[in-house]
Formats: sequence, structure tokens, C-alpha cells
Amino acid sequence: MFEYMTVQEAAKLWEISERRVQKLCEENRLEGVVRLSRVWLIPKDAKKPADGRLREYRKKEK
Repeated sequence: MFEYMTVQEAAKLWEISERRVQKLCEENRLEGVVRLSRVWLIPKDAKKPADGRLREYRKKEK
């Protein structure tokens, strides 16, 4: 049987907010996520998706 973790557990493990984990679930950015009523269940082996909001900044040459 599959093992799942809650949004709270994933947020603590990945060091991001609970709301961000919920958004990742809503946007189908995590594989194997299941929603039962108001609870998101995330597979224990799920990997934190890359944050597409971050960009690599270039150092300005002086």
C-alpha cells in the first residue's frame, strides 16, 4: 500500500509554506497527489518540484 504525507509534513520536509504546497497540489505539479474531501495526500517519495519563479542573477562587471 502507498504511504502518504500531509501538506503540513511536506511543508516542513521541503522547508516551504503550507500554502505553497497546496498550490503545487492544485496545479498538478506533484505526481500521485490525491485529494480526499479537504485534505491533500502526497506520496512520501514525492520530490519537491523546481521553483520556476527563481532566476539566476548575473554579477555585474565593474
